[in-house]
Parts: sequence; structure tokens; C-alpha cells
Amino acid sequence: MDFYHTPASSSQATHILLREAKLDFRPHKVDIFNHTLEDGSDYTRVNPNGYVPALVIEDGTLLTENAAIIDWIASQSRALLPGGELGRTRHLQMLAFLSTEVQKPFIPLFFLEDEAEQARLRETLAQRFRWVAAKLEGDFLFGGRFTGADAFLYVMLRWAAMVGLETPGIFGAFVEAVESRGAVKAVLAAEGLQPLYAAASPLPVT
Repeated sequence: MDFYHTPASSSQATHILLREAKLDFRPHKVDIFNHTLEDGSDYTRVNPNGYVPALVIEDGTLLTENAAIIDWIASQSRALLPGGELGRTRHLQMLAFLSTEVQKPFIPLFFLEDEAEQARLRETLAQRFRWVAAKLEGDFLFGGRFTGADAFLYVMLRWAAMVGLETPGIFGAFVEAVESRGAVKAVLAAEGLQPLYAAASPLPVT
């Protein structure tokens, strides 16, 4: 499989899950502003939309959209899904919330200069992080089992740190649990990043 990503972007969640699932893949870094790969070639020939993540699976099918790719990976390794009859549905519900209600408001926050609009977005995000915090069940969102939604939440918490957005204190233990995982350590090393609370200046996002 070929995995297309940009360090510190939302594709980091997919990167983590690929390693958690122990799937074989070839990583390719993308310059999301110029839509090029490391060799200078045109990334839009792979993904016409130009953004990350993208995953080309063995039969040549192109998968896009973080929530969809995470769901596909988790379905290859059921241990990455919550248990129970509605486990996958609950997982998709959380992925959809994180993608639409948390990730989307962050994008303009990284670039807006209007202070009033920045304040509005920060309050919106603070409210949504409080809602997610109330959903934690033990170490992770669905109890003791690490899922794709946890990987996505971790990346969103990194984004919160980038913009200095305060999040509920309960996430401290969550981040420690996530960053203790071998897959997460490997991804941070591969993307040239420090653990969350040692994170440096903001990096490009998508």
C-alpha cells in the first residue's frame, strides 16, 4: 500500500493507525501547499483533491478522507474498534464528530487574523473538547481499547497545543497513555515531531 501524508497534519491519525494495525505500507510525504511529492512530482495525479491523507490499497483503489481511511484500517484489525454490537457505529459517530465539529473549525483558526472571529472559534472548540472529554471511558474514548478515534483525538489535541487552546485537564492522562504506545512513538519519530507537551512551533495542517 502507498500512504500519502504530511507531518503534523490530520493524516497523522491514519499514520498511527496503520502502525497500530501492523499493516505494510510505503509512506510518501506531501507538500500540501504546492501539491507535490518529495521527488517534485504532481501529487494531484494520485489524489486530484490535493489533500491528505490518501491511501492506495493493493488492488489500486484510492481511499481518501481521514474518517473513511481510519474506518477501513480498523476494519482490517477489529481490535482497533470498540467492542459490542454497535462498536463500529459508535466509532464512526466519534470519527464524524472529530472530523466535522473539531477539525473543521481549526482550519480557519490557523490562518485568520480577525480577533473577534478567532475568539468565537476558540470558544466553539473549547466547548467541543469539553464534550469529548466527558466521553472518555478510562484511558481512552471507549475504555481500555485504543481505537482510530483515539488517534484522531490525539492529533486534534496537538493542534490545540499549537494555537495555545486550553483543553480539559483529563486529557493529560489520555495523552500520556497514547504517547506510551510504540506505534505513536514510531510515528512521531518518522514525522520528526516531539511528544505533545514538548511540541515546538506550529507546522502546516490540513
